[in-house]
Amino acid sequence: MRCFHIGDRFEELDEWPQQLPEDGFLWITSSRREFEVNVATVQSALQRWGTGVLLDLHVSDLINNQLPSHYDYTSWYDVLVFRRLAAGPGTEGMFVDEERGTLATARKALASIDTSPIGFAAFDRVLLTVHPAECRVHDFFVERLSQLNTSAPDAKSDSKLSGPRLPPSPPDLMVRIVNHLVDSYLELRRLLTRQLGYLQHELLSARAGFDNWQWVLESRNALHLLEDVCEDQRAAIQEWIDALIEWPAPPEPAAAREREVLRVRSSDVLEHIERVLSHVRRLESSAESAVQMHFSAQSNRTNEIMRTLTVLTAIFLPLNLITGIFGMNFEALPLIHQQDGFWIAFGVMGIVGIGLGVFFWRKRYLGRRH
Repeated sequence: MRCFHIGDRFEELDEWPQQLPEDGFLWITSSRREFEVNVATVQSALQRWGTGVLLDLHVSDLINNQLPSHYDYTSWYDVLVFRRLAAGPGTEGMFVDEERGTLATARKALASIDTSPIGFAAFDRVLLTVHPAECRVHDFFVERLSQLNTSAPDAKSDSKLSGPRLPPSPPDLMVRIVNHLVDSYLELRRLLTRQLGYLQHELLSARAGFDNWQWVLESRNALHLLEDVCEDQRAAIQEWIDALIEWPAPPEPAAAREREVLRVRSSDVLEHIERVLSHVRRLESSAESAVQMHFSAQSNRTNEIMRTLTVLTAIFLPLNLITGIFGMNFEALPLIHQQDGFWIAFGVMGIVGIGLGVFFWRKRYLGRRH
């Protein structure tokens, strides 16, 4: 568990303070397992700081690894559980090429999508985040906020609001982290698009029949899961925005501007989630269309084969009739006793076969239609 003080500067504290600092707020970040083990220490610190303790129900929500995205609040803090969308460990740069033998790699990448939840408890001057054990978002924000120490403008300058600056409140930092979680979907979106493109290529390939239906089922289930996750994310952020609108207006102009910026950031997060959800639904529709096109192509190939066989049968039918007639056991059969009778019959059969072949070819019953 790590404790940071965010005010005019961003700094990590070696020990948790006995009282809240006079300015800024505290950011307490912990992995899920560490929080579960040290929840009593966290509750004791929150009570000592006078912010109020976490309810047992919300503690259970923060340590639950299977909880969907949702938002809840009390009179002294807000709780947001947000399931992230990211490529699983070891899948960075795992893209599918056009060579054979890449199906196992594609299935592994698609099945390793990480949807672990990250929990937030935002008090007036304390933000508590509970993340998975291997979460790069925590390290990313620690490094980024550390960089803002040197790039932030002077506190007395009016340009402070125009450039990158440290978050002024726990809800602002929470929304920034959530926004980064949604933006990081770009890497996963590229991976999914490439995998689904490979699936479509295999389904519509003209070579040997497609038989990897287990992977098709896994892909559809993965997309259904992503759609459910995105819908839960959208509902949670929408509830957060509704609660934010109902907050009483602050009397200070600076606080009112910060509240307005927070609303804009939250609306931007909601818009990003809408775009993510739309993209997932497009991928799902594309996969369904590829399956339908596969069966349509198979049906079309079957029709072409049956058409060719029918035409060949129609060509050889009169030839079989001629051979059947000359195979009768009659003494007075024409041409049967002539020396050139075989060649005459063979020539007639050849002319009939070639004539029918040309006729069907001109009717486009033979050959591939374009």
